[in-house]
Amino acid sequence: MFNTGDQQQLFESILFQTFGETVPVEEYRFVSGGCINNTVCLITEKGKLFIKWHESAPENMFEVEAMGLDLLKKAGQIKIPTFLGKGNANGKDYLIMEYIDSARPDKMYWENFGANLAHMHKNNTQNQYGLDHNNYIGRLPQSNEPKDDWIDFFVEKRLEVQVQLARYNGLVDAGFVKKFQKIYDKLPELLPVDPPSLIHGDMWSGNVMTGADGQACLIDPAVYYGHREIELSFTQMFGGFDISFYNSYNEVYPLQPGFDRRVDIYNMYPYLVHVNLFGASYLSGVTRVVNRYL
Repeated sequence: MFNTGDQQQLFESILFQTFGETVPVEEYRFVSGGCINNTVCLITEKGKLFIKWHESAPENMFEVEAMGLDLLKKAGQIKIPTFLGKGNANGKDYLIMEYIDSARPDKMYWENFGANLAHMHKNNTQNQYGLDHNNYIGRLPQSNEPKDDWIDFFVEKRLEVQVQLARYNGLVDAGFVKKFQKIYDKLPELLPVDPPSLIHGDMWSGNVMTGADGQACLIDPAVYYGHREIELSFTQMFGGFDISFYNSYNEVYPLQPGFDRRVDIYNMYPYLVHVNLFGASYLSGVTRVVNRYL
């Protein structure tokens, strides 16, 4: 921990690196930032700014986050905070962007959000699943090595990486891994073919804000080109998304029949991520799916 003077010095150093001039901090307040980063809202003559920093983040964590924000912003469908800079100040890696003032959702909030996400998914610009760089989901590395086939990508770059990490960390045993891997052969008959879509990659309610205009704004991406059903499935893992969100999405870009039966299959990935981040209590979500299909 550091004292108030240290905090003020850190913020002023970040602002100087970002704007190339001294920017006095009129006021600051710490805000919710999940379990990984320290986060603060600064009030300055440049407006309200949002900073997050970490003393031991992987060297490129904020760099690839900025790249993900840029990809989503260029898609032009959903509000994304404007990225202002990244670097290291006083031994702490940081990322700085505009601060999103929160407001009450507009009456068409969920309908607009669903339609805009569908348009983002529909605007395919890549023929392979993956991305030209790796990134992170939470603090875990996420491999995005491109693959032509979604099943291959889902197995090799998502499920297998996480189940082997859980085995390495002693969270599951060899018997669990062996049984889990048997589901891989079932996936081609369970998951439909769909072209790669640009997806946020960590789409739960905690990464969705309501901006000052009453519309959805996305933060903390784990971007890649993937099967859009994994994105829609992630929204159901912890709930919080209104039914009108899904209805509106389907009006713009209909999902293939039987999607509801596939949700738990896709969510094996975020469940395994949560196992590796927070412990074995999340294994039940994975075990339930494995037992259903084996």
